[in-house]
Formats: sequence, structure tokens, C-alpha cells
Amino acid sequence: MKLIQPFPGWRPKTELVERVSSPPYDVLNRQEAMALAKDNPDSFLHVSKAEIDLPEQVSPYDKRVYAAAKKRYLEMQEQGILEKDPEPYLYFYRLVMNGKEQLGLVAAASVAAYNQNRIKKHEFTRPAKEDDRTRISETLGAHSGPVFLTYSHSSNIDEIAANWVANRPPVYDFTASDGVRHTLWVVSDEKTISDLVAAFEALPSLYIADGHHRSAAASRVADLRKSSDSSPDKESSSDRFLSVIFPDNQVNILDYNRVVCDLNGLSNTAFLAAVAENFTVTISPTPFKPKQRNSFGMYMAGQWYKLEIAQDKIDTTNPVAQLDVSLLNQYLLEPILGIHDPRRDPRIDFVGGIRGLQGLMDRVDSKEMVVAFSMYPTSLTELMSVADAGEVMPPKSTWFEPKLRDGLVIQEI
Repeated sequence: MKLIQPFPGWRPKTELVERVSSPPYDVLNRQEAMALAKDNPDSFLHVSKAEIDLPEQVSPYDKRVYAAAKKRYLEMQEQGILEKDPEPYLYFYRLVMNGKEQLGLVAAASVAAYNQNRIKKHEFTRPAKEDDRTRISETLGAHSGPVFLTYSHSSNIDEIAANWVANRPPVYDFTASDGVRHTLWVVSDEKTISDLVAAFEALPSLYIADGHHRSAAASRVADLRKSSDSSPDKESSSDRFLSVIFPDNQVNILDYNRVVCDLNGLSNTAFLAAVAENFTVTISPTPFKPKQRNSFGMYMAGQWYKLEIAQDKIDTTNPVAQLDVSLLNQYLLEPILGIHDPRRDPRIDFVGGIRGLQGLMDRVDSKEMVVAFSMYPTSLTELMSVADAGEVMPPKSTWFEPKLRDGLVIQEI
């Protein structure tokens, strides 16, 4: 089974693409999604976050949400809002944010390669979210939110991509409300498709940057389909998952910050004293955003602090242990705040760096949370080292920007 293959995508009509395509389901809360989709029945949020069209007390995991998603998805096909390409194609997808460009390939990636760790993971998944993505893919019979993959850049792939986009008109080219420009080219030429498939087949590995829940769900869906298939050894569309694959030298990682709702029974004074046992704690007169590894910002009771960890606390022989997110877990979150499993503990939440330090301050100042931690971004080199070692990072170690649009290209399974 080839690492990637073309597929006949379902796509919005060109004149509707700005109305249809939407931010990913997991970067918006319910209220934000409702506001964004208000007065726009064509928004793909009515599929990817169908709870916005149901009473507020209905859980996002209620069976009515999945039924509403399928209903709207089929309506969008029947109404011609979404149209299916006549043949299996690949697609080049360019994003531009703040003048920085990244050009990737939309393709159907191999579930078998994921299962065999040729498509490498670096995070565990949260069970509830994995169950949710499995149910939505099974209900829709489609993968609509792409998995963000990366690879060690290849001059061969770069050359094919640059030649195609320089000499062909795009089918979509628009700037979303957040200022990110999205451009898509359809790759319909058989030789170019063959060359791209072969070029990716020559790569040793791909790495999941963002989309661990979606890729894990795709693997589960493939297993479910095989268990009910009379010819389980024959490859089908469910043996692949929707992906956008970017070279590592174009990928942009932001910080992924933490907020905690209490101090585990400690007073502010006692908490600061406990933190000072493993960190140098300095009051910061302004909001503190770390500019290097092994330093952290902390916000509590209206005050920012700079935290620095002693170098003798860091195990530089272990690619996971030396990560800043691991150090914060090992020396602060677990021993002081009692957060032993960040994947499941409801006392901790995670805030993407795109929301800035103000996003952390808002959560604490509102009294929803008590303390916040700003992080230095995990690097792509660190991510690949962890994945190559067959290890996993703590949850929510990386935040990638810009985000890929949902509903731009959909893979039927």
C-alpha cells in the first residue's frame, strides 16, 4: 500500500468556498462557532460542530449531534454546495499568515502506514475525543478535517510543487476573516500525480504535527469496516485518511500554554514557596513570554512571574524528559498541584499560543482559573526526535498555525 494516494474529493463550489470552509472543529468553543456560523447556513460548522444547531443543554457527544451533522452534510451535497471531483486527484494547498508561506499536498494517507508507525505519532489521545472523531467519520462516511503531517523536506517534492503552482491557476484563492490566505490547486495530471506518489513513497517517514485524534479515529474506522467486509484484505477508501503534508522547513509552531483551576489546597504563599524549591522565581513587571527553553511564565493573582529551572534537573539523554512541557509536569504540575494525568484531569486546560498571553490572563482574571503558565514553543526537531525514538510527548505539547480549513476538500470513505 502506497504511503499516499489521490482521491476524488468533495469540494465547495468555487463561488461558495469562503462561506463553506471553516476553522477546525477543535479550535472554537460552542459559542464562538455559533457566532461564526450565524446567518450562514453554508458554513461547514453546521457539520463539524453540529451541536450549534441544537439546544444548548445537548452534549456535543449526543447522538442527535451526529445525526444533525449527517443530515446537513447530505443536504450540502444534494443542494450542489459541495461537488465531487470526477477522478482521484491530489491538491496543493498554500497558506500565508503574516507574510509566511507554507505549501503542502492534500492526499489520502495510508492507515496501514499509521498502524506500522511509518506515519509517526508523538502524543497520546484523549479517549472521549477519539471516540467522537470515530463516530463523526463513521456517521458521515467521510473524513472532513485533515490531519496535518510533516516530513524532512525534499528538493524533488519542492520542485514539483513549485512548478505546478507557478504554471496553473488555483481553483480557490481567498483570505479568511483571521487574515490567513488559503489557495488550492487541483493536481489532475496523471504523470504529476504518479511522480508525487513516488516521491513520497521514497520518504522514510511522515510525522503527525496536528491531528492525533483524527488519525487514530481513521484507524478505528478502517478496522470497523474490515470487520464487516466480506473482502477484508482488499484496500478500500476507508484504509486511508485525509491529510495535508507540509515540508518541515515551512512549518510554524507556537507555544501551547496551561491553566489550572486551583492550587491543590495551598495558599498563594505556600504555592510560591513550593515552586521555588525547583525553580528560580522572579517577579516580572510585565506579562512574561519565554524567549528560550527551560524558562516559563506564571500568572497568578494579577501578578506575572518568570520561572527558570536549574540545569541539573534536566535529563538531556531523554528526548521526552528534556522537553519544557515534561519539566513543568515533573517539577510543578504533578508534585505541587497534584495533576498526575494531564490527559484526563479536568483541573487543567490548555490554551493555544495564537490567543496570546491575554488569553491566559482572561482565564485567571475571570476566576475560572487560578494560575496560568506560558511556555516556550516545542521545536519541530524535538517533535521528530521524540517520534523517532518511539516515545510520546505530554498532551498538548505543540500548537501549529495557521490552521487548516475544514470542508475545503473532503475524503469519502
